[in-house]
This record gives sequence, structure tokens and C-alpha cells, in this order.
Amino acid sequence: MTEKSKINFSEIEIGDLAPEMRHELNRTDLVRYAGASGDYNPMHHDEIMANKAGLPSVFGHGMFSAGFLATAITSWVGVGNLKSYRIRFVKQTWPGETFVTKIVVTGKRTEGGDNLVDLDCEMLNDVGEVKVSGQATAQIYN
Repeated sequence: MTEKSKINFSEIEIGDLAPEMRHELNRTDLVRYAGASGDYNPMHHDEIMANKAGLPSVFGHGMFSAGFLATAITSWVGVGNLKSYRIRFVKQTWPGETFVTKIVVTGKRTEGGDNLVDLDCEMLNDVGEVKVSGQATAQIYN
């Protein structure tokens, strides 16, 4: 299922930025994500075990971060319109950090009748550390 894009293919330019999304990671996010995903690794919820493992605190699930970044992309290009999405986890995320997305148009083309845009995407924290980086390609329907 696809939806109409919030961007117009004829108006999009290389270098354009998607609207950023922000979210402060909290421990409730970790509990909710663990329940939804079934990922009950104690490093995501047990402060004592995380400290014993040498960590300063529990840390966020990588796939929560990947999903947050994907949501920022699909909020702009439309749900169901991603053709590809690949990411790399760069650094752990910690409760109290504010996530900020950065999505930049790096390419625009028509291929086989499909209007496509290529995107570089990152999720950073509020002090500019990259936590997740990647690329995506989306089909633009208008």
C-alpha cells in the first residue's frame, strides 16, 4: 500500500532537506520497544547488569533508532514508498538523549517510469553525534 508523497517530484532539488523529527529517548520507550519486539536483552532495561558489564547505563535498541529514522523518511515521502533503506549503527543511544533526524536529497531520476529520489539519512543526538547513518531510495507519487 502506498500513499501520496508530501513532496512534489517536479519541485524537489538535490540538496533539499526533509523536515527533521525530534524525540527524547526515555526508559518507557525502552520498555515499550522490548515488549513490542521481544528483545528483552537486560542491557536495555537492567541498570545493575549494564553497570556490571562496564556500561554507564542501559542503552537503546538499535532497531528502535532505525525505525525512528525510517518514520522520518516515510512521513515525508509517504508510507509504502521506500524502495530501499540501508543503515549502519554508528554509536549507542542513551536515555535522555534527544534524537534529531537529517535527511538530504542526493539524487533524483526517472527510471522505468518511476520517479525516484535518493536520500542520505542520519539520526544524531542533540549535540551532533551521529548514531545511525544510511541511504534510502523512495518512489514519489503525486
